[in-house]
Amino acid sequence: MREYQDFGQFHFHWADYVVFVLMIVLSTGTGVYYGYFKKEKTAKKLPHADVEDAAKRTTDFGSSKMNEYLLGSRKLKIFPVAMSLVGSYVSGVTILGTVSEIYNFGTQYWLIVVAIVLMAIVVSTVYLPVFAALRVGSSYEYLEMRFNSTIRSIASIMFVMDEIFFLPIILYVPAIAFSQVTGVNTHIVSGVICVVCVFYTLIGGIKAVVHTDAWQIIVMFVSVVIVVILGTVYADGFTDIFKTAAEGGRIIFGNINPSPYERQSLWAVLIGGFFYWTSFNSVNQTMVQRYMSLPSLRNAQWSVAIFTVGIVMFISVCCFAGLLVYNFYRNCDPLTAGLISNDDQLLPVYVMQTVGNLHGIPGLFIAGVFGAALSSLSVVLNSTALVVLEDIVKGCFRCKLSEKSSAILVKTCIVVLGGIAVSLVFVLEKLSGILSVATSVTAIAAGTTCGLFTLGMLVPWSNHKGALAGAIAGALMSGWISFGSQISFAKGDLVSQKLPISVVDCPANVTTVPDDPFYDESDVFPLYRLSFHWINPIGIASTILVGTIVSFLTGPTVLKKLDADLLSPIIHKFLPNECFPATESETELTRDNTAQTLTHLLGNSRAGPKMDHETVAGGKGPERNMK
Repeated sequence: MREYQDFGQFHFHWADYVVFVLMIVLSTGTGVYYGYFKKEKTAKKLPHADVEDAAKRTTDFGSSKMNEYLLGSRKLKIFPVAMSLVGSYVSGVTILGTVSEIYNFGTQYWLIVVAIVLMAIVVSTVYLPVFAALRVGSSYEYLEMRFNSTIRSIASIMFVMDEIFFLPIILYVPAIAFSQVTGVNTHIVSGVICVVCVFYTLIGGIKAVVHTDAWQIIVMFVSVVIVVILGTVYADGFTDIFKTAAEGGRIIFGNINPSPYERQSLWAVLIGGFFYWTSFNSVNQTMVQRYMSLPSLRNAQWSVAIFTVGIVMFISVCCFAGLLVYNFYRNCDPLTAGLISNDDQLLPVYVMQTVGNLHGIPGLFIAGVFGAALSSLSVVLNSTALVVLEDIVKGCFRCKLSEKSSAILVKTCIVVLGGIAVSLVFVLEKLSGILSVATSVTAIAAGTTCGLFTLGMLVPWSNHKGALAGAIAGALMSGWISFGSQISFAKGDLVSQKLPISVVDCPANVTTVPDDPFYDESDVFPLYRLSFHWINPIGIASTILVGTIVSFLTGPTVLKKLDADLLSPIIHKFLPNECFPATESETELTRDNTAQTLTHLLGNSRAGPKMDHETVAGGKGPERNMK
């Protein structure tokens, strides 16, 4: 068909370049605004701290300036933070990868939205109240409070390694898309984008990151929605799209095959997806840092709710886009026809072939993809620099830094990480297997760290020896499965069983579909054959199980000596009274309170500063506030 041969005539028009450059200028301008102008206004008005609070915890990061730079003085607004949370997840990898997943394996993955909703409930009720009560700046501070500094160091080092592996992927995938439609060298594109991102992150701190993320995510969402709307019109409506997808075997929602080897079964998507999303959103520093930049627990919970709605909508749009792409290429697979070199290019080539003649639309789409990449990259740079300062330099090496030294260290880390990201793009391009390695490391870090936090918050008798043994077991188990499966795929022992494709309408030089015989995988080690969805749950379960058993064998923690703030509110009702010691400000807030105490509290609320009752420890314990 002619439409498959006309791709070469569609390239960026000057209007597309204008739209793309405008996004870069706005990103830089946001950093300059929050780095110079907005900063001068907020620096004069430092956040008020109660006397009680000052006695409990010193200023975050040792100075108000660093507190503002890394946490926004804990005074950011709900909506921009929620949009920034969406930006943490939605990168070019998400946009392009979700489309190819639906195109190649059907719509079963779409049910991940159910797992995301369940994740939001668990994060808001189980994990978030603990971080709020402790007022952590880095999530890994909790591990030292609950266990010891060794556990904190292990988790923080795993996080830094994980993010370093993830950085080049954030840059490389959208750079390929841009290079495909412009012809500009991939390394030039990734270098320019990284410099822009490092610049506004460097001078604007968390405020620039959050507020830039907010509008970048809006641009990204609008760009994808416009492409979907135009594509739907081009395909003659929803009915034709779903009919074609059903005929091609792409509409799959009820695959209840209990086999753990099934790539996208109902159980793998719901259970594996729930644990994966929870492990990232509950304890990962890139997320916790934004939660803690808000003034109260209630605000943080609202941000999670808005984030959930946003991410569910966006993933749904991307999944539908996958059906659109299949509808267009149902009779000529672009990978087989040689239009693209890998599945991640499906959506860009679709955009150029369907709306490439509408000047400005391809530019808006690519700007959206890069907006997603910039938002993810800026978050990783800022959060990783905080972890290096707070958890590794101060926590692991016990170095005491001045305000100036802390600022120099954080900004140096941001620059160095940017340089590493650009450098690893060269490696990623030359060594195709590094993408699998990076994915494997991410699975190891996410499962192990979530298991450690869950062990500490939900298993009161766990101790530091159990946590250490659990971390080792979780990392070894998830690493064994992850790397083993990647090696098996590389050797050809395992093959992804894609759904059938067609080439009947392809150009004359493409006449046959590659053979897709049944592969006998019975000789492959069973754990290596597992769906990738199960790697994360296995890592979490191994960490908790081994950690609990070793804690019992080595002498469980005495519950009466634990502070209830270190444990999730959902288990507070099972704790002894000694876990809720009264502080100086709470001497009258005992379980034997009388009406006189209530009158006293009401009187204070009218006469003095208004108390924040948004954070409740839960159970039989006293009310606790975040401020």
